[in-house]
Amino acid sequence: MEPESKPAFEALMDSAWPADEREESGGWVLRAAAGVTQRANSVWPREPGGDHHRVLATLREARLWYRTRRLPLIFQVFDNPRYGPLNAVLDEEGFTRQSETLVLVRSGGTDSPATDPGVEIAAEPSAEWLRLWWSVDGRGNETALAVARGILERCPSLYALVRDDDGVPAAVGRLALLPGAAGGVGAGAAAGTGGLYCMATRADARRRGHGSRVLQGLLRAGDVQGLGSYWLLVTAANAGARELYARAGFQAAGRYLYRQERPKRHLTGC
Repeated sequence: MEPESKPAFEALMDSAWPADEREESGGWVLRAAAGVTQRANSVWPREPGGDHHRVLATLREARLWYRTRRLPLIFQVFDNPRYGPLNAVLDEEGFTRQSETLVLVRSGGTDSPATDPGVEIAAEPSAEWLRLWWSVDGRGNETALAVARGILERCPSLYALVRDDDGVPAAVGRLALLPGAAGGVGAGAAAGTGGLYCMATRADARRRGHGSRVLQGLLRAGDVQGLGSYWLLVTAANAGARELYARAGFQAAGRYLYRQERPKRHLTGC
């Protein structure tokens, strides 16, 4: 089963990373969060089908919505035949293709039932957690970090942190806790499912097993919560992370990419 082909699973992903602003338009969900993170500032075409004229009309509405917020028009488009009509229009309009991302899934149950006392688990992101994550994945200043924190905290989650031998934060991760849904990820989806996000390791602390400890710690914590399945997202180009997740039992189940409108050139000068 390919989860990204299921609208229910797409809805889970949307709930795990909720934007500050959202509005329905012609079956599409327009999302904005002051430009902080691509996912929270993109269109989720929940109903991507329809005839050519309908897609063009909804596209015009979306373009205006983002223009009033001084944001580029970006679509999160899943690799799925349902998105064919939309992709055809975006091709005609010259939208770029970027940030190809794989959707990986696995069922509940960790390989090691023992608890790692060195993995700190919390229900809220601490200042240390936020600082490390933002230093690796962040784009922007303190104001942008505050927006990002709001995105994280809109979904019930668990936050893991591992320290190095000197007691300095070395790696972090987040597990978004979501209810199960028919057609969700795997057979255990009715028991609840979890999305792994914000997996980040300090640059000078990599290849020392910190990321693996964070991952296993979150999976153990999710199992305690009764989660029956998990998903995570990783860029297709990140071979190291893909290897880590494969060792943990995750398997590729689909992919998506972002399609962004090219900026229009304006004539200047005399």
